[in-house]
Amino acid sequence: MSGDPSDEELERLREQKMEQLREQQSQQGADEEAMQAQREQAEAQKKALLRQHLTDGARQRLNSVRMSKPQFAEQVEQQVIALARSGRIQGKIDEEKMRQLLSELKPDEKSFDIQHR
Repeated sequence: MSGDPSDEELERLREQKMEQLREQQSQQGADEEAMQAQREQAEAQKKALLRQHLTDGARQRLNSVRMSKPQFAEQVEQQVIALARSGRIQGKIDEEKMRQLLSELKPDEKSFDIQHR
């Protein structure tokens, strides 16, 4: 039985392994928290930029679009932010300008002619 590890040695190895697993898990948790904090900060910056460059009416129109087409609303927000960062927005985007922007960015509606025979 001299070749078999003792119970104490096995217990010590088990403890080391558990400690390694705990360290890995806490590191993953810290990474996820940092990423979440980054996402929240980016979202806050985006909202601040939109508040700065959109009138209330334009924001309400964009929120209405978000209800039915969230991806499209996100695309419009990105476009507004890109325009704002490049300095191409004079004043604020009002509801009428938002309407124009939405119609410009809207994917072409495809019409289907169905013919019955």
